Amino acid sequence: MAQTTAAASAVIKPGVDSRIGKAFARLRQQERKALIPFVTAGDPDPEMTPPLMHALVDSGADIIELGVPFSDPMADGPTIQRASERALKHGTGLKDVLAMVAKFRATDEVTPVVLMGYANPIEAMGVTRFAAQARISGVDGVLVVDYPPEECADWVDTLADNEIAPIFLLSPTTTTARMQRIASFARGYIYYVSLKGVTGAGHLDLESIAEKIPQIRENIDLPIGVGFGIRNAQTVQAIAKFADAVVIGSRLVEELEGSPRDQALARVSALMQTLRSALDAR
Repeated sequence: MAQTTAAASAVIKPGVDSRIGKAFARLRQQERKALIPFVTAGDPDPEMTPPLMHALVDSGADIIELGVPFSDPMADGPTIQRASERALKHGTGLKDVLAMVAKFRATDEVTPVVLMGYANPIEAMGVTRFAAQARISGVDGVLVVDYPPEECADWVDTLADNEIAPIFLLSPTTTTARMQRIASFARGYIYYVSLKGVTGAGHLDLESIAEKIPQIRENIDLPIGVGFGIRNAQTVQAIAKFADAVVIGSRLVEELEGSPRDQALARVSALMQTLRSALDAR
């Protein structure tokens, strides 16, 4: 993808008029933190995804991250890899994911939806076409793991033209210089990867997260969500002490994976309600 660098200065962060902006503004007023669940589109099957999204909202989600299934997900651990495999077996592609968002959006015009995935499906569709279709479908943000900030100015401009927020990852090894570069592009919120590893890993170092968040705030004026390795109510409460949002994915996907289809929504909802209660009781 051809890139430019001058475009970065023209990017304007979305205000409270965007769904993501409104969500965080409302939560700030309520002195609450955002709960952001991640599920893979098409898992356990495509028909389940829109009802699952509604169930997540009904049980406490403030923003939904919807994974685009991909055959080689470099940042995902075994649990989400299996979710992608199940979705791909059903033939779930990027067009299908956008259709799922549109179906969800038909009866929920408020909850922000962020797509999370990899460059290949987007490049195959075409960046311009994808962004236009994503806007029509009701997508609010996109996080592409393998679009590095050093090479994504055109991508950011294309999303900005369609009023979609580019969401970026930061990690424990992100330097100040890279944070400042990302600050010139990022919109919506920042996703801080809480550990050196893949999704679902279980070796969170809460002390190092607490030390890193102030450094991010010094360089990027956006809400900060923390994800990877968050699995229970206790960790949700701990993360919420210094982050603006908690992202939980692998644990929810495990619940889906281990549930009979006719019990999946109820079990995921019960888990979400537990996490929501913990987040609000911190």
